[in-house]
Amino acid sequence: MFFNREKELEELGRLIKSEPNLITFVYGPINSGKTSLMLEFTKRVKEEHVPFYINLRRSPVASYDDFLEILFSIDFDDRIKTEDIASLAISMTGELFGIPIPGEILERIRRDKKPRNAFEYVAKVLEGVKRKGKIPILILDELQVIKDLKVNGPLIYELFNFFIHLTKEVHLSHVFVVTSDSLFIEKVYNETMLQGRSRYFLVDDFDKETAIEFLRENGFTKEESELVWSYIGGKPALLVEAVNNRRKLKEWLETMLRLSTYRVKALLREKEEYREVLKKFMEDEEILFEGYIEEEIRELIQANILFLDPLKGVIRPQGRLELLAIREALR
Repeated sequence: MFFNREKELEELGRLIKSEPNLITFVYGPINSGKTSLMLEFTKRVKEEHVPFYINLRRSPVASYDDFLEILFSIDFDDRIKTEDIASLAISMTGELFGIPIPGEILERIRRDKKPRNAFEYVAKVLEGVKRKGKIPILILDELQVIKDLKVNGPLIYELFNFFIHLTKEVHLSHVFVVTSDSLFIEKVYNETMLQGRSRYFLVDDFDKETAIEFLRENGFTKEESELVWSYIGGKPALLVEAVNNRRKLKEWLETMLRLSTYRVKALLREKEEYREVLKKFMEDEEILFEGYIEEEIRELIQANILFLDPLKGVIRPQGRLELLAIREALR
């Protein structure tokens, strides 16, 4: 869902006004609207920019071939040259979901099993765009799905080295990595030495004013809007579901809370140590993150109960619904 993200769009627009220099991690809790924001961003960029949007969740990625099929999602006549592909990319600004590539070149890259060859081709396309006076923007959504993929070693490290080359070294393209997996960010940040080479961009749930505004615009009364906020907060995806379930609103909200509470209780049955961690949220809505994440907190983040915000330096529930579920389960 895209609604009232003008502030974020303005900030993204400001980031691409300067020369490409840093990898931008676009992060936030689950279902906070990151993908919707970035898709809207690709539609609104000015003529001097050419965005390439790649969603790693578009289809399952279990192998290097699967990765290539998503990275290069558009096949063209083998007679088309790289220079022509750059022109094509410019003409399709805001509509490209992958790097254009002739089928013959894609097949050769697939056979070679060398990620470097794939990245060199991507660089050539981006260079072609730049030679025509445009600035490319590379957006990779849900990149964490390939974090365990190996091609002569972990693919993710080679990919981030390529991103560093595109931004910090040759200033060829802006690079945005979109993910709801903050543990993934922490891991690649530390293991690929991204200090001074990356920045964070938070896309959070709506604040109360924005959430109420959305609900009121969809016909909700003030009382209904307050009720929805009290259960699910400003989670965009859940606000849409609230609209869809308005006829039985109270029943739907109670069902959502009950199901979330069951999830937390199931985790507590699996591991009693989770109880001590979650007790911290009985009074507080967030706890400080001081650089080290203990095993139980890490597992609760992986289970999408908790969320790590490295920019603000806090750990908190994924949303208001999870906060209420934690408190209900512990009672």
